[in-house]
Amino acid sequence: MNEAETRAELIDPKLKACGWGIVEGSKVLREYHITQGKIQTGGGRGKKEIADYVLVYKGIKLAIVEAKSDEQEVGEGVMQAKKYAQKLQLETTYSTNGKAIYQICMKSGEESLVTDFLSPEQLWNKTFAEQNNWREQFANVPFEDKSGSWQLRYYQEIAVQRTVEAIAQSKDRILLTLATGTGKTAIAFQIAWKLFQTRWNLKRDGSRRPRILFLADRNILADQAYNSFSAFPEDALVRIKPNEIKKSGKVPTNGSIFFTIFQTFMTHSPEGAKSTSESVTPLAKNEQFNFGQYPPDYFDFIIIDECHRGGANDESNWRGILEYFSPAVQLGLTATPKRHDNVDTYKYFGEPVYIYSLKEGINDGFLTPFKVKRIKTTLDDYRYTSDDTIVEGDIEEGKLYQEKDFNRSIEIVEREAKRVNIFLDEANQNEKAIIFCANQSHAALIRDLVNQNAKSKDPFYCVRVTANDGEEGERLLREFQDNEKTLPTILTTSQKLSTGVDARNIRNIVLLRPVNSMIEFKQIVGRGTRLFDGKEFFTIYDFVDAYKHFSDPEWDGEPLEPEPKEPKPYPTPEPPGPSVISDPGEPTPKKQKIKIKLRNGKEREIQSMISTS
Repeated sequence: MNEAETRAELIDPKLKACGWGIVEGSKVLREYHITQGKIQTGGGRGKKEIADYVLVYKGIKLAIVEAKSDEQEVGEGVMQAKKYAQKLQLETTYSTNGKAIYQICMKSGEESLVTDFLSPEQLWNKTFAEQNNWREQFANVPFEDKSGSWQLRYYQEIAVQRTVEAIAQSKDRILLTLATGTGKTAIAFQIAWKLFQTRWNLKRDGSRRPRILFLADRNILADQAYNSFSAFPEDALVRIKPNEIKKSGKVPTNGSIFFTIFQTFMTHSPEGAKSTSESVTPLAKNEQFNFGQYPPDYFDFIIIDECHRGGANDESNWRGILEYFSPAVQLGLTATPKRHDNVDTYKYFGEPVYIYSLKEGINDGFLTPFKVKRIKTTLDDYRYTSDDTIVEGDIEEGKLYQEKDFNRSIEIVEREAKRVNIFLDEANQNEKAIIFCANQSHAALIRDLVNQNAKSKDPFYCVRVTANDGEEGERLLREFQDNEKTLPTILTTSQKLSTGVDARNIRNIVLLRPVNSMIEFKQIVGRGTRLFDGKEFFTIYDFVDAYKHFSDPEWDGEPLEPEPKEPKPYPTPEPPGPSVISDPGEPTPKKQKIKIKLRNGKEREIQSMISTS
């Protein structure tokens, strides 16, 4: 018999005889798609990983069954069985040809021929030596699938399962580490859904629904999460906003799922506001921040988004919020594996209960691969010569100004115009892009240079989105995120857009400033990894040697194979028109920025070299 016949005539009857699909709460998933297959250049995908059978009991996946034809030896399916079990992080897996069954325990390493599959109850007891009532209650709540239109990816399901398992075991600090673009907000939603539906709370008595707080450090992240939780009853969701607190004189309490940012909680309470708690920390007691109006045990569960950005840092005021609400179970979400510059996060939350890397996401086909274009010019560093003109400031003669100095202590507009024109010539100007600049004034300069030199003459082709752009910047960002709209096409920014921007059709990331932190570098690369129809890859235009991060052992993504290309010189652009290069919203620098105008002439033409990897 072939494999399909073997399944139908030999394997299916054996599974039924052992209770699978017969015992209440047991299911057999056939042809279960684990991965989507890596996205290939030129269209199509690599080979998908598909498990022949997945055995499910009480809502939890417990084992893999890899099937082979009865004409093959039973051992032919062993490697696949182990591979898929490892992928799904299951303890038990089987290989069978219908006549023999080979059982493997991934946890103990024991493996041998057996006469039968374990029954649902036997497999449950093997997997969970200690029984737990909350585990079963969480498992009995199905994932919210938006009326069948949405299905969790395998790693998202594992992340949810690992988190609620930790909650069932009464752990109070939990960490998930998943690459940017893998759907941490969706995972947070499913966790909150299970807690809400089971009426889990700190007393663990089911007496009331939990009060859950989603805490971010940027309004766009809090807003995205608020919108993603729309399956909850409308009256359960509360967006905590400072203007509404000021207007009402108190923090909102009429809901179950609350969303806010650290900055709102760290704002002073309206004059005369009283804490609802008898016992408050000195931080809340002395300065009456908004969060101090809630009792310390008000929230049962707190989700800290992008928790590596300071919330767990001992020196950060954010830590005061987390410590104030210390009775709550706290879940940290981060995209960055443990390293020196985020060690406090791991110290506070502990080791992650689950990790899913950028490399895994790309290879599984859930994230978009990328190419890197390294661009060097003859003005990547600068030493003043008397032929050049000092437009503003005092130059230090003999000093070699390097990348870290440009657009901070020294500005050469021709150099920035050169870089802009290289990018515009290399890229498809109709594709969405984010350009990362040294600071807000540099982002304004680059915005203007792009609009001066681009084919499109629409005034909103390129816009700046930084902290100082306020609500208008947020509006333009939402327009950029709308995949149905083509304008704005390019955003310039400094720090604001390095994290949390869920824009799926970004095709180009442009680095015009050094990125010294691996954490930030991964976040920036993550802006382009989200999937979109027809998006086979995205391109990183690297003007600042950021490619060196790829050699760091901490890096876990892979660019596409190199495409050789002959370097070519670009003519030096004409001096651009006037540009807004100051930002009144930024602190006045201690030392005035030096502005240089290059001498004219062929001998000063800026040359460039481009290599793709």
